[in-house]
Amino acid sequence: MTQGERRTPARRTVLGAAGATALGASTALAAGTGTARAAEQQAAAPDRTPGRGHGYRSLPVPTVIGHRGASGYRPEHTLGSYRHALDLGAHVVEQDLVPTRDGHLVCRHENDITGTTDVADHPEFASRKTTKTVDGTALTGWFTEDFTLAELKTLRAKERIPGTRQENTLYDGRWTVPTFEEVLRWAEEEGRRRGREIWLHVETKHPSYFRSLGLGLEEPLAKLLRRYGRHRANSPVFLQSFEPSSIQRLAKLVDAPGVVLLSGASSRPWDFVEAGDPRTVADLVTPEGLAWIASYAQGIGPTLDLVIPKDASGRLGTPTTLVRDAHAEGLILHPYTHRNENAFLPADFRKGTDPTAYGDAFGALKRYLETGIDGIFSDNPDTALLAAADLAARD
Repeated sequence: MTQGERRTPARRTVLGAAGATALGASTALAAGTGTARAAEQQAAAPDRTPGRGHGYRSLPVPTVIGHRGASGYRPEHTLGSYRHALDLGAHVVEQDLVPTRDGHLVCRHENDITGTTDVADHPEFASRKTTKTVDGTALTGWFTEDFTLAELKTLRAKERIPGTRQENTLYDGRWTVPTFEEVLRWAEEEGRRRGREIWLHVETKHPSYFRSLGLGLEEPLAKLLRRYGRHRANSPVFLQSFEPSSIQRLAKLVDAPGVVLLSGASSRPWDFVEAGDPRTVADLVTPEGLAWIASYAQGIGPTLDLVIPKDASGRLGTPTTLVRDAHAEGLILHPYTHRNENAFLPADFRKGTDPTAYGDAFGALKRYLETGIDGIFSDNPDTALLAAADLAARD
């Protein structure tokens, strides 16, 4: 089967709908995680249909989060990618937020837009190319904070990794960079059309860096959440950040559930670096660290390697106690990121030598979902939904 045949859009949509149906219909899914916490959630919220207004405990377990939309099939952080994630059945759609020079929040994974827009093709912006240090890393390119929103809207979005996802380049230039307010309006419209609330998973990117520029993210984000009624504890939105202080700041502004993102065990959140806090992620995933996170947040978003580490050959090893320990503190876990391509899979689930070809994504997902995680970020939400349905069918 050729790569193009494997990714026929109509086929993906049908499979995604099938996975979503299986998840919505199965009352055994949450209990199938094997944790008492999931069983309690099931009893407390028997209606597991996504977006029924019961807060985040009403979401199916495991929750499938469209990572930057359906970025395995469309250029990331575009309305096309977000819409396709919903079409495939994703329960939640993710946005990453960075600011423009005039303070508007826009959806980009990074403020460096060199690889995700056609800015390099605009001679009028050639002089804006520069080198900056963001969270300790030197980057050369074009940055959102150097553009007004009006200027940014003259650009078009494109595929970030065209060498890996060549088919996605078909959609280059179709969409602009969306503002978060546009996404909120879009979510309202989609909710009316689909008859359910549209859940969002919203990340503040490099919040300390932007605050140092006078472009704090949390206050304008909270203002927009209030304007669109997504500021309450049961609102259909998660707020996430790799900087715990950003979630702490947001917790003082709105009641929406917060999620602390956790990178590699030896890394330190950038706000810790700036504050001289010596703790690493390894400290934060101890029972003591998780209790500290639970004092102001409702969940964690660990890298998958914190759930099941890889050995020296890149193969999956033995799961850690992170799921058990986080659940003991009342925290949900939304690890990141599942992708179908060999290049992103553990070594024991790759097929062949082509890094862009699909590997045994279902085999890898089975290992991850069996740990009892509450959800997973996926570039391919239809694949994750089918894997979750497989898990439910076995229980």
